[in-house]
Amino acid sequence: MSTSADDPLARERSHLAESRSALRAMRQDVESLDISDVTANWVNAEVLARQIDERIKALADLSDTPLFFGRLDYLHAPGGDQAEGAEGERFYIGRRHVHDGGGDPMVIDWRAPVSQPFYRASKKDPMDVGLRRRFGYTGGDLTAYEDEHLSDPADPSGAAATSKLLQQEIERPRVGPMRDIVATIQPEQDEIVRSGLSGTVCVQGGPGTGKTAVGLHRVAYLLYAHRERLARTGTLVIGPNKSFLHYIEQVLPALGELTVRQATVDDLVAHVEVRGTDDAAAAIVKGDARMADVLRKAVYTHVTMPTEPVVVVRGSRRWRVPAYELEEIVRELLARDIRYGAAREALPQRIAHAVLVQMERSGEAPDDRVQDAVARNSAVKAAVKEIWPPVDPAKLVLRLLTEADFLAEHAEGILDEDEQKTILWAKPVRSVRSARWSPADTVLIDEAADLVQRTHSLGHVVLDEAQDLSPMQYRAVGRRCTTGSATVLGDLAQGTTPWATRSWDEALTHLGKADGVVEELTAGFRVPTDVITYASLLLPHIAPGLTPVASVRENPGFFEVRTIAGTAEVVAACAELLGNEGSIGLIAADARVPALAQALSAAGIGHLNPGEETTLDTRLTLVPASLAKGLEYDYVVLDEPRAVVDGEPDERTGLRRLYVALTRAVSGLIVTHTAPLPEQLG
Repeated sequence: MSTSADDPLARERSHLAESRSALRAMRQDVESLDISDVTANWVNAEVLARQIDERIKALADLSDTPLFFGRLDYLHAPGGDQAEGAEGERFYIGRRHVHDGGGDPMVIDWRAPVSQPFYRASKKDPMDVGLRRRFGYTGGDLTAYEDEHLSDPADPSGAAATSKLLQQEIERPRVGPMRDIVATIQPEQDEIVRSGLSGTVCVQGGPGTGKTAVGLHRVAYLLYAHRERLARTGTLVIGPNKSFLHYIEQVLPALGELTVRQATVDDLVAHVEVRGTDDAAAAIVKGDARMADVLRKAVYTHVTMPTEPVVVVRGSRRWRVPAYELEEIVRELLARDIRYGAAREALPQRIAHAVLVQMERSGEAPDDRVQDAVARNSAVKAAVKEIWPPVDPAKLVLRLLTEADFLAEHAEGILDEDEQKTILWAKPVRSVRSARWSPADTVLIDEAADLVQRTHSLGHVVLDEAQDLSPMQYRAVGRRCTTGSATVLGDLAQGTTPWATRSWDEALTHLGKADGVVEELTAGFRVPTDVITYASLLLPHIAPGLTPVASVRENPGFFEVRTIAGTAEVVAACAELLGNEGSIGLIAADARVPALAQALSAAGIGHLNPGEETTLDTRLTLVPASLAKGLEYDYVVLDEPRAVVDGEPDERTGLRRLYVALTRAVSGLIVTHTAPLPEQLG
């Protein structure tokens, strides 16, 4: 296909078509692989077939998603490497690597080192880039481009504060789940995304600063840079609830990453069925890090120092391990501070070893098989059961919560009497199965389970909306990355639990990552200026000292506060916003949701629940304020702010919940109220 030399857009469209064709060829090459003669057994065949299937999925060409979104023209070879990036060479930057039939790159993965200047180069520091070109798309069709001549001081292009195409992409209306931000990553975001695997990073970011997207893109980058290691150790994204996970679940697949597991903290600690709830006072005590000390004492109190010797009979010989020697073995195992279960498994071997020493002294030559046989001897088994009995984590926690004397014995000097009474159950429970466990109880069981048997550690964990976790929940997450690293994402101003995080240093300590680095994002890309300014009136009351988000949006969107007479005007505001393109959220205090749902249905306006995917036909989601965190909509109607505040157990938590609700809009917000607004809003 020939293109006019003076038509750059036509040339770029031609490169896009050729790149899509090359991606199809790459996919067909994988689909045509014959593995029948290269696998030694059915297990290898299954593993290889699964890997090939994942590769085929990763090479999918999403028709409505741009294959590349930028171009870099280097002045010289990046890093002085003449093999790649000779003078004048250009690179197209996209979501995944694409090469032609000869293996030459047509699109460079955004995570590759050569792509980094696309996000970080500037007039002040061009990073050897002569030209940076951004592309605009409508659906999957390339429709515009914009150039910045970074290395030419005489050229005024690139001097503008903000790229128009960049702004359009940031503000583009959305229907459906969260999109990736790979085309719009900012320098301060890119620095976090590309930070190393070995270090833990905590990102404090206000509404609209892109912290969730940064965390997800960091996972994608780490999988690119350390694929082999993370393929062995695994990665995990933890979100606050199922609705949030559903909202973000398409971001990583769009970047070609399909192997990242997603879960809530409740999913991680689901040892028993949750059928009960705690009042705030009980949940605060159960979530306190001191409970870990109570549990440790309760677990290890099961160890009893031996008072009788162990006598092992083998054939005509009797071998006697005296009580004092057994006690030395037990004390040594306790001093090693290994898991309760691991020590219990080691004890019979240590006793057997003591017997073997005696055998050798008497002239015998026992081997490992003899030691294993002695360790399985009935007398040794009986001694181990007496000295170091098995511990069931759920039964242990049940005893602590139902037996006042047992709790008092192990909480002495840790919890005061009032705190002990707060967490004791009012009625006795017959069994673990019949107990009405609360979410906080399952975290205690998880802690006890880890004391007994080490929790499997992953290579990297992303923890989003972390500000709402209790210290014990942080410990539960930290157990999943003891040998790996973490990316912690949150906003102290949006903490809406009674045990909400007070400082990130404290949170990182509970997580077991006290050396983690705290980064702050303060540039708001998603929330309009007037909206974030209004919401920030609450900051002095909910998070004094926290830096307010500064919106960098050129499009101000719109913001309006309306005094109304009743529900009909809330419905009318929703109908008004549905005249715009994009998604709509009606956020209300949880108690007001049923009445609003009924009013919307009566008006013939279809609506969804959080977590259900919006479509072109149904773009309105009715959102209880308790589930709004982490979600965003192009337009929002916020119903009755006073009711949102009053729906929480205390005013500060209520104001934080209101702050969250006020900051979910990307393009416009209408606040409707009949009751007076909270005085903190002026």
